[in-house]
Amino acid sequence: MNPLKIFMTFDRRIWLFGFALIVAASFGVSAARASDAGLAQTPPMGWNSWNCFHLDISDEIIRAEAAALVKSGMKNAGYEYVVIDGGWEGWHDTNGVFHSDPKKFPDMKALCDYVHSLGLKIGIHTSPGPTTCAGHEASYGHEKQDAETFAQWGIDFVKYDWCSGDKVYRPDQMQEVYKFFSDDLKATGRPILYSLCQYGIQDVWKWGASVGGQMWRTTGDISDNYDSVMLHGLAQNGLEKYAGSGHWNDPDMLEIGNGKLNEDECRAQMSLWCLLAAPLFAGNDLTQMRPNMLAILTNPEAIAIDQDPAGVQGHCARQEGPTEIWTKSLAGGSTAIGIFNLNPHPMTITADFRQLDLPRTVQIRDLWRHQDLGKFHKTFTVTLPRHGSVLLKVARN
Repeated sequence: MNPLKIFMTFDRRIWLFGFALIVAASFGVSAARASDAGLAQTPPMGWNSWNCFHLDISDEIIRAEAAALVKSGMKNAGYEYVVIDGGWEGWHDTNGVFHSDPKKFPDMKALCDYVHSLGLKIGIHTSPGPTTCAGHEASYGHEKQDAETFAQWGIDFVKYDWCSGDKVYRPDQMQEVYKFFSDDLKATGRPILYSLCQYGIQDVWKWGASVGGQMWRTTGDISDNYDSVMLHGLAQNGLEKYAGSGHWNDPDMLEIGNGKLNEDECRAQMSLWCLLAAPLFAGNDLTQMRPNMLAILTNPEAIAIDQDPAGVQGHCARQEGPTEIWTKSLAGGSTAIGIFNLNPHPMTITADFRQLDLPRTVQIRDLWRHQDLGKFHKTFTVTLPRHGSVLLKVARN
């Protein structure tokens, strides 16, 4: 087994996009994001309905998951967005107003109000194409009005999924299409986090921020198995220069608690996502969550690595066979280190401080065991089970 297997064209809008490019070139990406100040200053955290429920969602399910997010303690741990993915859609009426499926979501405004009453924020999914990935009605031809409808409902987060976009747009129109809807969202006056979902096509990490995105998918869809999870996470290496406060690479959602990853594999995903400064979106049924899965999702020391105010995405510092060591610089001068065994057998792995650009002597804390391990000179050695990992915080002595 190879362990590294896991290794439209509207004239007005064209003119506006060209003008926007000139502005962006003149003032830089920071100016392009000026109106989004305050959104996603650290990687967004929340829950998304897709991984567990797919299209089988309803008002009742979303309310129950939102309540569980609070009751479980996940809200207090930093998870704040409840995102309704595909399956809510109804139709646009003769006036162009988007309606949710009345059998499943009879009153979307009331649902948004309920989620807000819990101290949470709410998100929704749509596509620039005529249909969503599941064939339901999407936003093509109604973009501005849909943005206004979402704002009127109280939506705080929009996942804009390419889906059928290639049926109506040329590949070279992708960036302008995403910029158009960003402008439509901003025009509502409501702060709405904009999540680009187009699977890393056209190196989205290079332009996602310039079209208004606060996060963008860099991969295809994740699956509930170790190979898929690690493929998505490890593939982020090299993209670190495109991430930072207000704009984040998104390797897709967490599979923790969905049943096919064991505890070691779940910790590995959480460790890697936190080192990546990735958005943390749980995708399991929170109403049926086992205590050990909750403990992984709410580990405050791991989350602190993800939410570190320096906003640095980690990178792979050493790869040897089926082992990888990742490092992430933290505010205050400390370093987070993740050591991963991709092998289906236990392995002993040694981290050489010189190779990791660390001083000869350091203090190390194990963030899963919540234990100070003491002072180490030159190297740190650990034996990990199959698919195991360790997440460390290293301070200069």
